[in-house]
Amino acid sequence: MMLPDKKIRTEILIEPFNEKSLQPAGYDLRIGKEAMVGGRFVNVEEEGKVTIPPKEYALILTLERIKLPNDVMGDMKLRSSLAREGLLGSFAWVDPGWDGNLTLAVFNSSNNKIELVYGERFVQIAFIRLEEPAQNPYRGNYQGSQHLVLSKRAVREV
Repeated sequence: MMLPDKKIRTEILIEPFNEKSLQPAGYDLRIGKEAMVGGRFVNVEEEGKVTIPPKEYALILTLERIKLPNDVMGDMKLRSSLAREGLLGSFAWVDPGWDGNLTLAVFNSSNNKIELVYGERFVQIAFIRLEEPAQNPYRGNYQGSQHLVLSKRAVREV
């Protein structure tokens, strides 16, 4: 079951919460203070925006911290206006028990630069209630993230 706006407001911790970001069945996450484009760190809060050149990959930190209870997971989708400009996003599930800001990967597939403004809504997250609380809620490497986080994947030799 997906959570409606009323339950999102009361059951999910979102900081800072913006009433304009609350949707009937989701919440629009906004561009946060940090990004990385082409291996270069960008202080989005200071610069006011992040520019993603054509055919470039970027990591974007969400402005919001999300804290999920053990019986709710999140599913994220890029806002359609940005997809229509050529931005693509690949997002993992947000596991029950997650707490922190999210680092999200996007790719500019267009031939034009895409500018994202600090605080702009760019991804909608929908919240799905599980049949019962997870036995092993998320406690992984990215728990508690407050800043942009690069991959912590352990590479194994074959």
